[in-house]
Amino acid sequence: MTTHDETQHPPAVAEPAGAPAVKEGRTPALTQEMARQAVTGEAGRQPADRRERRTRRTALIVVVATAVAAAAGLAATGAFSGDDGSTAQAAPGRPAATVKVQRLTLTSTETVDATLGHGEPAAVTDASSASVPSASASASGPGGDGPSGADGEFVTWVPREGDTLGRGDAVYRVNEREVPLLYGSIPFYRTLKPGSQGADVRLLERNLAELGYGGFTADDEYTSGTAEAVEEWQDDLNAEETGIVRPGDAVVAPGARRVAELRTSPGAVAGGEVLTWTGIERIVSMDLDPRHEALVKEGLRVTVRLPDGGTVVGEVTDIGTVGNDNAGSGSGSGSGADGESRGADEATLPVRLKIGDQQKLGRYQAASVDVILEAGSRENVLAVPVNALMARPGGGYAVEVPAAGGGQDMVPVELGTFAGGLVEVKGPGIKEGMDVGVPK
Repeated sequence: MTTHDETQHPPAVAEPAGAPAVKEGRTPALTQEMARQAVTGEAGRQPADRRERRTRRTALIVVVATAVAAAAGLAATGAFSGDDGSTAQAAPGRPAATVKVQRLTLTSTETVDATLGHGEPAAVTDASSASVPSASASASGPGGDGPSGADGEFVTWVPREGDTLGRGDAVYRVNEREVPLLYGSIPFYRTLKPGSQGADVRLLERNLAELGYGGFTADDEYTSGTAEAVEEWQDDLNAEETGIVRPGDAVVAPGARRVAELRTSPGAVAGGEVLTWTGIERIVSMDLDPRHEALVKEGLRVTVRLPDGGTVVGEVTDIGTVGNDNAGSGSGSGSGADGESRGADEATLPVRLKIGDQQKLGRYQAASVDVILEAGSRENVLAVPVNALMARPGGGYAVEVPAAGGGQDMVPVELGTFAGGLVEVKGPGIKEGMDVGVPK
């Protein structure tokens, strides 16, 4: 997880709307990240697995630092007169453009690296071979032609990676007998037959009803009508018509699934892992720095920024527990002080978000995205664009104010919250609605 500065991608968090757009490149200008570090002394720490993005941001900071240093050089040569900072100082020329000081609410944010995808894949293991009805074997008798247990059981068909499977679709076939997908939360863990009762019976009957089978009531009781519907279902699956449902006769999942990876192929002996799958909806996953845990809660709606700059709304649906993201890899299990330091640095909080409007995700199936978390708000404050700030000789910042008789005055300001390309400013010479200079 990496947090990074909002100057690169400022979210629309200032209220009310209509904050002026400000072009970059003014000298001396101050970006939000440089100002924040100048005021708080805070510098973000980047994990090693984000080296490329860290390199880009470091290069940006170096360029900005050079600009600020150049501004300090101009100040040292007398471009700004006075060094006590107690009153506004006159400066030649007029600002390239002006905007008005606004009174509004500023919301500070943290931008977190995240991943768009289909979530963690789950494995599907073939259990159908163990549930092959023994009636066939009994009918053939010892030495007969019928199957005996898992003897002669082979995978004969599997879907393709990326396929979407819905209720009733075959997940795979064993000896051309379909093993279908049913919707629910309880796997078939016991043999269901007339007289059986329970939630798993209700799950089976509801699925049969949705698939168009009838002659029974979808409740907790397995009746003779249920058995007749099961026989009809088994005939359609190319399975033996026993009217009995055993563990492994179907695979149960909460909803439609997307095949992530095949783990077997036609001709393989049945009984092992067949494939992995995920849900069909794209979600956002992030490993949050534990120090930002207070910024998320279930049900929270946040902004997700896509690689093309577009945004969608995500809702926090699951918050895990703080853990080491390299657990089991061996890299974070070192002993002694060095090992403890690595473990502390790598501990993260897994967070998952659902995206309600899947169409806004476009064609992205897997991508790196940014999640913008609200870190705090300041109401009823005076604010100006960040690039309206000017470095003052001896330290501190000021804004350019057009003077009545021509030229401009440098009005000292104290800095507060930064958000969305704006900065809170305070000082006796700052008033709502006054003009301050910015680059064109």
